[in-house]
Amino acid sequence: MEVLVTNPLTALNGTTVKISCVFTSCYKVDNSKFAMNWSYQETANDTREMFMEFQKKKMQPLNSDKFGDRVMFTGNLDKNDVSITLADVQISDEGLYHCWVRNPPDRVLGLGTIKLIVVTELPPPRDTTIAVAIGASVGGILALLILSMVVVKCVRRHRKQELISDEQKMEEEGKLDAEEGGEEGTKCVSLFISPCL
Repeated sequence: MEVLVTNPLTALNGTTVKISCVFTSCYKVDNSKFAMNWSYQETANDTREMFMEFQKKKMQPLNSDKFGDRVMFTGNLDKNDVSITLADVQISDEGLYHCWVRNPPDRVLGLGTIKLIVVTELPPPRDTTIAVAIGASVGGILALLILSMVVVKCVRRHRKQELISDEQKMEEEGKLDAEEGGEEGTKCVSLFISPCL
């Protein structure tokens, strides 16, 4: 089993954020055997507080003073998705979120940890104009280099084929000359010998 998460995850204060957790398993989820839970930890040194678990064949949020009713299960067990959504994100929600999964008869247990970072304002968008211009220039130069290499290779191949065909023509002409010379020699001999008969 393998658990796939987005780590770290950044959320804007006061917004709603989806904390994704998806797992892979060799076996289909059987609700009677499947088990999972979500827990929160402020820092790696603190104790974990479980706030959601799968029990009695359904997902249930646990009584949590920290999250209240702000946490909802938004995954889909048929798609091996056990994601949650946290509404009205607070600065105090920042910390480590652990997604634990067990899917018998798979013997391996899955655990994913997501570090949630809460910001009061999103960073300004970066000006990517220069980066795009540089990328386009480098791409253009590379394309020209590749094109010129292909052209040079084609020209060389064409010249090589011409040389080979010229050599073949010369060989064929040499063979024809030799054959014609041989035939004339035979005629001469036969003409020379025939009067003697």
